[in-house]
Amino acid sequence: MGFRCGIVGLPNVGKSTLFNALTETQAAQAANYPFCTIEPNVGQVAVPDPRLDQIAAISGSAKIIPTQLAFVDIAGLVKGASQGEGLGNQFLGNIREVDAIVHVLRCFEDDDVQHVANKVDPLADAEVVETELMLSDLESLEKRVPAAEKRAKSGDKESKIIASVLGQALELLREGKPARLTQPKDDEEERLFSQAQLLTAKPVLYVCNVAEGDAAKGNELSAKVFEKAAAEGAQAVVVSAAIESELVTMEPEDRQEFLAELGLEESGLARVIRAGYTLLGLQTFFTCGPKEARAWTVHKGAKAPQAAGEIHTDFEKGFIRAETIGFEDYITLGGESGAREAGKLRQEGKEYVVHDGDIMLFKFNV
Repeated sequence: MGFRCGIVGLPNVGKSTLFNALTETQAAQAANYPFCTIEPNVGQVAVPDPRLDQIAAISGSAKIIPTQLAFVDIAGLVKGASQGEGLGNQFLGNIREVDAIVHVLRCFEDDDVQHVANKVDPLADAEVVETELMLSDLESLEKRVPAAEKRAKSGDKESKIIASVLGQALELLREGKPARLTQPKDDEEERLFSQAQLLTAKPVLYVCNVAEGDAAKGNELSAKVFEKAAAEGAQAVVVSAAIESELVTMEPEDRQEFLAELGLEESGLARVIRAGYTLLGLQTFFTCGPKEARAWTVHKGAKAPQAAGEIHTDFEKGFIRAETIGFEDYITLGGESGAREAGKLRQEGKEYVVHDGDIMLFKFNV
């Protein structure tokens, strides 16, 4: 499954540079002027997971297939976007289609790179974008909530639920707070709230784009962003788009040495993915055999049939059971045969909740 992240931010904060580096392409035109991204660019990225290589080595798999992550590079928003300023609502619509917002904030000083407000202030930048998203949601709900309330009075049960949960979101927006603070009281409210596709209901990952020298520990500007993220229950990571751009040009064996020289253990991509997984409540399970070892992504709390459905809808429809081995057992016991002999290969049914790292083989009947 993976997930789809929309990269947003003001012009010239490093969005397209980061996108190019993360996706190892030059599909997005990175230039030092606003609106260089006219159409959203989508890049598929392999999610790095060293466990997959270990599993493949033990199972003797001919191919290794990681799970995928999609990044959508969305044009820079400016003040007034919700009213059509800049490139306007077209881009707000692009944000509506993603699972999470990756909000890139400029946390570096550079006189050669123009800032749209002529000052470097990541919190002020964040407020500009958030305000436009809130204004867009506010305009939408001020039409939808009264309409739902009117239908509810005629006895429509679903409209009553919609009026209640979206009414709560509307009040938050009127107070200057994002819709993600809405608290649906049951699964039905959660479903209808999700269907509303509110921009400010989406989880946010702040990416602090810093200079190369600040990549290991961040700086005073990124520290302010981390405080903001903590207060909101969001995630934040420090990334140097400049470093990520250099990594793209290197051979894989040289990258780790380069990172170590900078005091870094992993690339910015790895940090963004891990933070994104945490933000969206995602986890990985594996399938393996002589032909291939493959990683798959499901939400935490997913049951075995749902995991099977990630492979093929027929697997979910005709699910019988899942032969399951925990990752640590698979590695320590040398694979499926050793796990079976040690009694660590389990037969799990429809109610089994998948654990991160499970190696699974699905039995089904169509």
